[in-house]
Amino acid sequence: MRILDNINSSEDIKDLDIYSLNVLAGEIREFLINNISLTGGHLSSNLGTVELTLALHKVFDVYKDKIVWDVGHQSYTHKILTGRKEKFSGLRKKGGISGFPKTEESNTDAFNTGHSSTSISAALGFSVASAIKGENNYAVAVIGDGALTGGMAYEAINHAGSRKTPLIVILNDNGMSISKNVGGLSKHLNKIRNNSNYFILKDDIKKILDKTPLIGKAIKRGVQSFKRGIKNVVFQNEIFENMGMTYMGPVDGHNIEEMMVVLNQAKKLNEPVIVHVHTVKGKGYEFAEKNPDVFHGIDKFDPNTGKTFGEKKQSYSDLFGDVICSLAEKNDKIVGISAAMPSGTGFLNFANKFKDRFFDVGIAEQHAVTFSAALASSGLIPVFAVYSSFLQRGYDQVLHDAALQNLHVVLAIDRAGAVGSDGETHQGIYDLSYLSHIPNIQILAPSSAQEMRLMLSYAVNDCNSLVAVRYPRGEAEELDFESPAIECGKGRLITDGSDALIISIGTMLSEVIEAAEILKEKGISCAVFDARFLKPLDKDSILSIAENVKVVATVEDNTEHGGLFGMVSEIMDRRVMGFTYPDKPIHHASVKELREEFGLDGESIAKRIANSLQN
Repeated sequence: MRILDNINSSEDIKDLDIYSLNVLAGEIREFLINNISLTGGHLSSNLGTVELTLALHKVFDVYKDKIVWDVGHQSYTHKILTGRKEKFSGLRKKGGISGFPKTEESNTDAFNTGHSSTSISAALGFSVASAIKGENNYAVAVIGDGALTGGMAYEAINHAGSRKTPLIVILNDNGMSISKNVGGLSKHLNKIRNNSNYFILKDDIKKILDKTPLIGKAIKRGVQSFKRGIKNVVFQNEIFENMGMTYMGPVDGHNIEEMMVVLNQAKKLNEPVIVHVHTVKGKGYEFAEKNPDVFHGIDKFDPNTGKTFGEKKQSYSDLFGDVICSLAEKNDKIVGISAAMPSGTGFLNFANKFKDRFFDVGIAEQHAVTFSAALASSGLIPVFAVYSSFLQRGYDQVLHDAALQNLHVVLAIDRAGAVGSDGETHQGIYDLSYLSHIPNIQILAPSSAQEMRLMLSYAVNDCNSLVAVRYPRGEAEELDFESPAIECGKGRLITDGSDALIISIGTMLSEVIEAAEILKEKGISCAVFDARFLKPLDKDSILSIAENVKVVATVEDNTEHGGLFGMVSEIMDRRVMGFTYPDKPIHHASVKELREEFGLDGESIAKRIANSLQN
């Protein structure tokens, strides 16, 4: 019988020796590979943190202490050790466990996470709260070196260092975020070398000097001063210690015994500590070690070959990459910007072809927007490709630095709308709302691959203001409808009708066309209008068509407030029927399941409109 078969809670590993823990680590890796091959999920990041997680569970009490996983996609081993092992067949599926920490799943998930660079702030909050309440709990943040490029992490370190509040920050250094890390911090971390023997020796000497009468304390003070000087010179850890954090490491993150020694030492210090841990992303699985970015978030795959199932079709991200390269060949003012996502956003070919015109700024969306604004102010045409949910982090910069100065920055917003299995923190259903009230911005959403090509060309070559083109995850469909040239603020009529007008934006057009066909079979004539632009909205066309119909409806993959429904309702002197995602967090499930659940599929749209016409 496997050791893993008897692990049902964190308490079950407390009495395991090092040998058994290492055997268990191998069993967990096998479990992760076999299960994620069936469900899809974040593989390489979890394979890289197996031993680290086991050490944390040995040293800390996860039922009392607070462990905050930055981003959280590396918390699968933590879930296995806290009673959710049998639920992995439903990982990231509707009704199943999340791929990220969720407090409602388990009291061992201290904090909900899904975006990077937040863990140190949260862990510091837990530590301060523990002190105020007179409790004796430890707070631990596990943050990757990629996430450490996010400015929020340094704000938290600065605060922690100034307070001297007990806090343990595990810096999981694997040289990767999703793509390979870039920047000065990454280069600095690569220079640092140390090991846990330093801390064992330090602890032994401290115990001896404490027992030495008269001169022991004086010698200890001198040794401590000398030690700090030597560490700063040899180990180059000033970046952390100058901010008030005691530095430990690097430690081999795949050596459980070393990890336990250093973590126990960190607990004793009772002050802000950075424990620098080296791990290998994808550890123990050849295909993931060689291509950690491919296995960062992967669909179902064959564990024997590492190959995903099914024919890969061109996605909107792929299409973006092709189009932007084609445009850049003809326009040397185009520059590309990515926030640690050149692969995920389709920017890799651009990065290779136009090395001097591509900038990966790391996980730093705020900087990316302001950097783009300055490039635009200098006469270039910056294209910042970013996931919808991550652009939220740069909202102030979009408004303050790009929009208010009326600068021609192109926001290529990937993963717009429901993204499915990644759940609440990654759903891109808010961008239409949080962008729509910003001045000096144009907002477009393509309904097909052909529309995507036209809109990107328009955004780059014809627009002269801040412009956002938002598109979903998944296959770039070709719809068989005429695509006239893009004209600012003009939509297009797909089909005419006399009973109802359905206005859609983006790829929801396919669901609307299906709804119109269903209604046609019922004898109901529908006009279908593709808005193309949310802002400026084609008010004249919409009002003109609406005069002759009984029902007006809007359909969008956005939340109910501030998007297409709100914009159309403002110009109408009649009730508008809105098909949107509701004003609540949207859980993980497939996009198809979410559309069906919230009435955004063709059949549901048709049924509701038909019922309205009958009443």
